[in-house]
Amino acid sequence: MKLRDKGVFYWNGSIAEFIGGTSKEEGRKKTIAWQILDRHDNHSDPDVLHITFDSLTSHDITYVGIIQTARASGMTEFPMPYVLTNCHNTLCAVGGTINEDDHQFALSAAHKYGGIYVPPCLAVIHSYNREMMSGCGKMILGSDSHTRYGALGTMGVGEGGGELAKQLVKRTYDMKRPEVVLVYVTGSLRPGVGPQDVALALVAATYENGFVKNRVMEFAGPGIASLSQDERNGIDVMTTETTCWSSVWQTDETTHDYYLSHMREEDFRILEPADGAYYDACIELNLSEIECMIALPMHPSYALPIKELKKDPIRYLKEAEERSNSQLSGKVKMDLVSKVDKDGNVHIDQGVIAGCSGGIYENIIAAADILKDNDCGNGEFRLSVYPDSMPVYKALVNNGAVSDLVSSGAIIREAFCGPCFGAGDTPANNEFSIRHSTRNFPNREGSKPTEGQISAVALMDARSIAATAKNQGILTAADEVVSAKPEITPAVFDGSIYAKRVYNGWGHPEPETELRFGPNIRDWPSQPVLSEDVLLKNVCHIDDPVTTTDELIPSGETSSFRSNPLRLAEFTLSRKDPSYVGNAKAVKAMEEQRLNGTVPEEAKHIADLLQKQGIAVDLSKTNIGSSIYARKPGDGSAREQAASCQRVLGGAANFAKEYATKRYRSNLINWGILPFLTEEADKLENGDWVFLKHIRTSLLEDQPVEAWVIRNNEVLPLKAELGSLEKDEKEILASGCLINYYRGV
Repeated sequence: MKLRDKGVFYWNGSIAEFIGGTSKEEGRKKTIAWQILDRHDNHSDPDVLHITFDSLTSHDITYVGIIQTARASGMTEFPMPYVLTNCHNTLCAVGGTINEDDHQFALSAAHKYGGIYVPPCLAVIHSYNREMMSGCGKMILGSDSHTRYGALGTMGVGEGGGELAKQLVKRTYDMKRPEVVLVYVTGSLRPGVGPQDVALALVAATYENGFVKNRVMEFAGPGIASLSQDERNGIDVMTTETTCWSSVWQTDETTHDYYLSHMREEDFRILEPADGAYYDACIELNLSEIECMIALPMHPSYALPIKELKKDPIRYLKEAEERSNSQLSGKVKMDLVSKVDKDGNVHIDQGVIAGCSGGIYENIIAAADILKDNDCGNGEFRLSVYPDSMPVYKALVNNGAVSDLVSSGAIIREAFCGPCFGAGDTPANNEFSIRHSTRNFPNREGSKPTEGQISAVALMDARSIAATAKNQGILTAADEVVSAKPEITPAVFDGSIYAKRVYNGWGHPEPETELRFGPNIRDWPSQPVLSEDVLLKNVCHIDDPVTTTDELIPSGETSSFRSNPLRLAEFTLSRKDPSYVGNAKAVKAMEEQRLNGTVPEEAKHIADLLQKQGIAVDLSKTNIGSSIYARKPGDGSAREQAASCQRVLGGAANFAKEYATKRYRSNLINWGILPFLTEEADKLENGDWVFLKHIRTSLLEDQPVEAWVIRNNEVLPLKAELGSLEKDEKEILASGCLINYYRGV
């Protein structure tokens, strides 16, 4: 794989650094991405895109909050198809009736507002959208970070719920036109190598250096023809882990066959870069060079060839162990080296093939082919397989793959996203799990460091997981046991499965329908308008290289409270900084005192120190809130609760060296949390106070930020800025949150 951090042109299926007579400006308009974005833009501003999407999608961790936000903002019906899937809070054993209440709320909302309701266990969110909602040249916005349908010619964007709420009240998604990176694909996959291997190699090459951050990845080149549609889909869904904004692929007869088999031929058309298309950078991806990969804990970018790991397992596992233990801040110790026996074999305790990346038809067929007439064993190792939809499950039953897997000792599960975020197949303490899923972040497998429990997850392709299962838990790359690609019988898609169970009310709202509210479904608490000056107490300082949304608000069992903002907020930063909630509440109590006419003594002392320095403070007109510092927060999930939970606890600002993703920064903005950038992390320790003078004016008029840190009775200037903000984003922050903005507060 070769990264070219300079522009290239695309001409007649090849790349070139220069083409006579073709300008970069004109060439940019010839990319697939530009053409799609241009069709979805309202062209009201030449410098900023104002996008309306073709459809929206959410799952049962996010849709209640989105619909509640949109209702509070004036929504009366869904203005576009909105798919509400139930693939995260599916197991009501975790959360009991709380989860099922959310499902019934969604069904009633689909009736009331004209939505599409996909019942639990029928399909994972992205599989349903690939099968039923994608279309060449379309755009889909989802409240899940893995909203990626680029291999089907559909630009998918994963964002926080606030961005979906904007679409539901007929506003646009606004951003500067993104740069486009060409992924120039050549070669073909060797036997045993699968889509996850390609994806992990891409993530390893691009994540840490930010090569595609907030850009569009556009896949084109002669090698694409060698990939099946399932292989393309499996690679594409993992582009999220590179931190790109979206992705899109050239389409061909393989894509056409997919749409034809799903009885949606009208959604197909050829998409390809026009001759002279210009790209801001290029990745040369030779599929023939990709090897069977493994991504060690605790990030998909920590990837290397399995054969390299097996040459020196002690070295690589010790490095991963030390890196993980550092990230876990000494709360608990991960032990990977003990998984290596005296002969140098690496022992695995669990294998999982699941979700939008792993549970794809061809992945499971390939795994079944490897395991046919073999035995997973009756030791510690066990294997679970989650087909990504019931139509896929039926096809696997009909062609015998399910029989082969079950006969080998594998367990077949339902269509469920749980293994990806800690609500399914949670390992025992100190176990080592290999998974074809999307992430191996801290605790994504369900461990609880605060309870002294940790297990490790490595990401691998389904083929190598099956090869490991064949060897009863001894780590094995698929190319060690596979000499040829399996013959794959095309899946027969049975659309009647959805026709019989999915409620499709698009275009037929029933406004008389009453929404079904369970006792755990609560409205968003009111939020204050931004005052001219703001006084903050920094109540958390995280200096890790990256802070994931899972660390900001844990997944797993906490998901049951996603529809109850105050209840969920009790878990904020619980796995990273257990003192955060109490400290944030203490600051919120000060603000409540102030609003009741009593000046808190600590705040009065800070104001006195500032006034002695000639900095005027009027606490009667100054909001008091909390803030956090994290070096690079927001990697991973799109969940808006990573921001909203801070907000309902009185959070008013984040300080960061940079933000890991656009979607987390957007979540902060939509919840009225000021997204500051600063290089002065040493001035933002726990307990430090920050005073922001004229911050409302600075925000609305693009003036420099005036800020001071107060520590140990000393007042120090703080260099901070808010970065680039669109007009609406400034007004949302000034209003205090998106709901206030739409209410005109």
